[in-house]
Amino acid sequence: MSPPKCIHAAIGAIAGLLALTTLPTAALAGDTDSIHHVSSEVCANCHQDIYKQWKGSMHAQSTALKDPIHGTFYKMVVGSPTEEGVLHKASGKYPICLQCHAPNAAIDKTTKLDAMAAYSEGVNCVACHTLKSFKGVQGEDGKLRLGLKAYEVADTIQAPAGINDALSKLASAGDDLFGGVGLGGGDSQKPNPHLGEPVDYEGETIRALPMEANPRLMKTSDACMGCHDQRNNPHGVPLCQTGNEYMESASQVNCLSCHMPIANGIADHSMGGGHSPPMLKRAVVFDVTTEQDGDTLKTTVYLKNQLPHSMPTGAPFRNLFIKLTAYDDQGNVVWQNAEGHPAKEDPQAYLSYALADDEGMPAPPPTATQPGDDTRLRPHEERELTYDIPAEGVALVRGELFYNLLWPGLVKKFDHLPTDLTDPVMIADSETMLDVN
Repeated sequence: MSPPKCIHAAIGAIAGLLALTTLPTAALAGDTDSIHHVSSEVCANCHQDIYKQWKGSMHAQSTALKDPIHGTFYKMVVGSPTEEGVLHKASGKYPICLQCHAPNAAIDKTTKLDAMAAYSEGVNCVACHTLKSFKGVQGEDGKLRLGLKAYEVADTIQAPAGINDALSKLASAGDDLFGGVGLGGGDSQKPNPHLGEPVDYEGETIRALPMEANPRLMKTSDACMGCHDQRNNPHGVPLCQTGNEYMESASQVNCLSCHMPIANGIADHSMGGGHSPPMLKRAVVFDVTTEQDGDTLKTTVYLKNQLPHSMPTGAPFRNLFIKLTAYDDQGNVVWQNAEGHPAKEDPQAYLSYALADDEGMPAPPPTATQPGDDTRLRPHEERELTYDIPAEGVALVRGELFYNLLWPGLVKKFDHLPTDLTDPVMIADSETMLDVN
């Protein structure tokens, strides 16, 4: 699943909550302070590995303060993420994008994302682990409810399994000579704010953060779909459509299986997607085969999308393209499907979801009034592209598959972005050697 992609959970992703001198005491101790004000840095003291994974994830970079691509669009359609009271320019309403990209700020209806760590952290620990139940993105009024609007939100930590120590408590209250020790697990006797009482650590009182089991949300795709199901722009044009694509695939594999695999006993909170080359390299089977037919090399490029959603998915400006090149025995290029990007010279080698204006011309997501051509790989789709290459002098045919976060036009327009976001990433290659004798 994408990228990007997803809101996920794992046992104990929020716990311990030990003091940090860099955080205000109120964020740690104040029982009257809302749970969605708790910074992920507090969680890091007990869950260091999970915190490090999350810190490198796009969830941690989701706000307009930290994601340069989202920040560029946010400033275009809303304004500064460090100012209070800014509104969506087209609708005059509170920015709907904050419901996904800065959910803790959305709860407080604030737009000043640098006012609190829990705001600037974007999709942080409590943003996921306080989701209580999924209502779906389709509202009763026919309108989409996006991000937090698709959920009932709790004031307690929601976890896949919780702390199931009721049997231990019963045993300790009865005739068990060992007082129930061991029944609740090896850590059950340690001070833990998830048990419902504040705990003291190095002179600080850590507020109680009771935790309850919620496997029906936290172990299913429901934890993700509020933000990753679908999204329309103000004109009703579909943008992100991962949920619809997933339904089309009829897959029973949930989002967490791919995006939060278990490693060393914990669920991976780096949640790799479209920004993760290893995830991208696993997504598509790519193979190039060539057979000589007289003076022509009959070449086939084979693609298979292994994902239960389109490839690429998520933000509509993500795209794939294929570079096919024939070389002589000295490594010189003797033929290629396109000199540069193949969008114009070889359209079949460009896989994207286009957006258009009223005249059918390319348009960016905020202003598009209609969908354009969708040439992406559908869920589990197999596709073959065929080419006739002049055989003379060809010693090698090489195919390369590239992934890009932005359309070519946006790469040129957003020249302020770092090259690691604008440069294409090769995610697969395939070669066929030929006998030139």
